[in-house]
Amino acid sequence: MSTVLLEKHEGFAIVTLNRPESMNALSRELRRDFVAAFSACTEDPAVRVVILTGNGKAFCAGFDLKELGATDASNTADEADNVVAQAMAAFEGPIIGAINGHCITGGFEMALACDILIASHNARFADTHARVGMLPGWGLSQKLPRLIGLSRAREIAFTGAPVFAQQAYEWGLVNHVVPEAELLPLAIKMAGNICSCVPQVLAEYQTLIEDGYSMPLNEALEWEETRAIFWAKQASGDTIEQRRQAVLQKGREERD
Repeated sequence: MSTVLLEKHEGFAIVTLNRPESMNALSRELRRDFVAAFSACTEDPAVRVVILTGNGKAFCAGFDLKELGATDASNTADEADNVVAQAMAAFEGPIIGAINGHCITGGFEMALACDILIASHNARFADTHARVGMLPGWGLSQKLPRLIGLSRAREIAFTGAPVFAQQAYEWGLVNHVVPEAELLPLAIKMAGNICSCVPQVLAEYQTLIEDGYSMPLNEALEWEETRAIFWAKQASGDTIEQRRQAVLQKGREERD
């Protein structure tokens, strides 16, 4: 049985980490299967959104420390390569992280590589890099302070203590906390809403947010205005009317 499951649906795919007996720890085999699954999504233009989740009681417990502990010291750095993060970054559409349980260290870094995070009541986040004598290399030390603030990120990094789902919501780490049975349906509904957007504009909007966030505000506002004017010139009146009607139709369907 594959350590990573890939299900493709209309417009989106679900990637599920599938080592439940090991809390979906990132073994060599799982990392290879993960890269293959994400590459399949990247290469398929029909996949516009990916939902990433885990099977069992954990989202991901990070690297398989038992396997890593048996590695020759000279090869430890190779084991901690960032092919997983690179595979996620190569996918150009939004990634929804559906955090179903324990999300620890390397798993935490995978979660932060997602664009949107939602969590079940069973979710808990922890960064144990300092406890096991390692440093993060997939972006945790840089992304987490930007997301929840420097002091809170320090607390998570320096103590290794877990942050439970409700606290993660209050700190702005996740957007929603729902019962476990509602987690994947919420992610699928969200993916469907994203797929209703105009593909080219969605991709541009994603770049607008991500690149603009790293700029000083005055530069970002000027850049946003420039991009908005450029895209406005591409749209005809007929095109706008067609899209308006599509939005109205979707609204009627949601009310029904």
